[in-house]
Amino acid sequence: MEGEERGYWRWSKRDFFPEESFQSFGSYRAALSQTCSRFKNRLVSRSDDETERVELRKQSENEMKRCLTWWDLLWFGFGSVIGAGIFVLTGQEAREQAGPAIVLSYVVSGFSAMLSVFCYTEFSVEVPVAGGSFAYLRIELGDFAAFITAGNILLEGVVGTAAVGRAWTSYFATLLNRNPDDLRVKTDTLSPGFNLLDSIAVVVIAASATIASISTRMTSLLNWIASAVNTIVILFVIIAGFIHADASNLTPFLPYGPEGVFRAAAVVYFAYTGFDSIATMAEETKNPSKDIPIGLLCSMSIITVIYCLMALALSMMQKYTDIDPNAAYSVAFQSVGMKWGKYLVALGALKGMTTVLLVGALGQARYVTHIARTHMIPPLFALVHPKTGTPINANLLVTIPSALIALFSGLDVLASLLSISTLFIFTMIPLALLVRRYYVRDVTPRADLLKLIICILIVVISSMCTSAYWGMNLKGSWIGYTITVPFWLMGTLGIVFFVPQQRSPKVWGVPLVPWIPCLSIATNIFLMGSLEAQAFVRFGVCTLVMLLYYFLFGLHATFDMAHQQIVPRS
Repeated sequence: MEGEERGYWRWSKRDFFPEESFQSFGSYRAALSQTCSRFKNRLVSRSDDETERVELRKQSENEMKRCLTWWDLLWFGFGSVIGAGIFVLTGQEAREQAGPAIVLSYVVSGFSAMLSVFCYTEFSVEVPVAGGSFAYLRIELGDFAAFITAGNILLEGVVGTAAVGRAWTSYFATLLNRNPDDLRVKTDTLSPGFNLLDSIAVVVIAASATIASISTRMTSLLNWIASAVNTIVILFVIIAGFIHADASNLTPFLPYGPEGVFRAAAVVYFAYTGFDSIATMAEETKNPSKDIPIGLLCSMSIITVIYCLMALALSMMQKYTDIDPNAAYSVAFQSVGMKWGKYLVALGALKGMTTVLLVGALGQARYVTHIARTHMIPPLFALVHPKTGTPINANLLVTIPSALIALFSGLDVLASLLSISTLFIFTMIPLALLVRRYYVRDVTPRADLLKLIICILIVVISSMCTSAYWGMNLKGSWIGYTITVPFWLMGTLGIVFFVPQQRSPKVWGVPLVPWIPCLSIATNIFLMGSLEAQAFVRFGVCTLVMLLYYFLFGLHATFDMAHQQIVPRS
């Protein structure tokens, strides 16, 4: 085979740009002149399950190794989700937003996360490919929606990895009984927020990516060990917290009212993110139809219980007004005479962040691999190494920019770029699931399609209005909700009674459709509305950059790929 005759490491122009549109300046100019017609074609075109599962995988030349079971996925769930977030966000939001009711914030955000998990699970069983949400959206909503999501996936992966790398350094310094910035090099030539150089973060990110590139099986083993240690630390925190608990610290339970609970839920929601990485490992799972539902649903259910217990333990150890927003658990243990507890907390957070980096390196590389298979980015990054069975090029594409950003950028600069991208992706998946269940090309009558579109628009717009009304912060006024919530209910009931389901899941499906997908859309949009305005500005800027890339490159590459206008590799 042609792919076997050539080595893995290749850097010719045709490896990056094999499409006809990029073979000469004249062909590129001709492609640009057809931008409108090509965009219309890609906007209405849809992929299908067979293309994503079989045809596109040939672009990688070698298969990934099927070596994972539900047990591996269960621990990958722990490793990808339980990081520093629970240790950092709990104290911050308990002190400033929710008080002892922070436990309810974790219940709310956990409920929202579980809705997204259900939707991801059905797709990952039906379409077991490395592309995860990108592949699902290509099938149901088309190339353009998939591209916008792909851009946010890559942004989330690169920036998220950099943020965790910086946090790793801070907790490592705490473990050494030093200030978080003591291990960073300050330079006066750069502006604040970018002037603390973090070489340790670079090394940790590079090490995680190297391990993920060498072997998926070895990464799974290391993740299992690190997650087991982290779980022991978390269990100690919960048990020790309840031993030193004082029920009087739970009064008043709602010092900031219901508004504080939901505002805190929007923030602590991000302690649950990362589970989508499991869906990208479907190609390496021995029995996806059985292993993925067990791995995803069980790990997230257990994580939700753990988070609620940790939040409750903290609230009972200290009065919410005394909780330290920067080192909540460490200071709480000191207050009950367990000063050495802060080192254990730092160790647990360090172990958690290590597994987040390991599993993140696996998941993001597989996203990149499948995106490259469609030629939305150069297909060189779709190649799977013949010996390791891993996408090393894709790993490099995420690792190098992540390491560079982690070297220069502060945590506060990075964190603000993450949240809205994550919620946007999680909103698109239940939307795609509704389309999958109620619309089949060349089968669904046009009238039913029109009814489905109207009902989905009602659900989305009413959810946006509910979120906007909440963001207006009109205390004590519930009039707006008496309008927006019934409209959401009307849209959902419209799907139930007037739009017949066109497709049933073959193996495992989300129960209570359309209620769960519609609830997932509403909760994700509601949490988006709790974000600051700056987040939407940054999201808009990033989206404009993505669109510029799409119309100059991605559109033409995917058009040529879809129409097989690819120059053969020499």
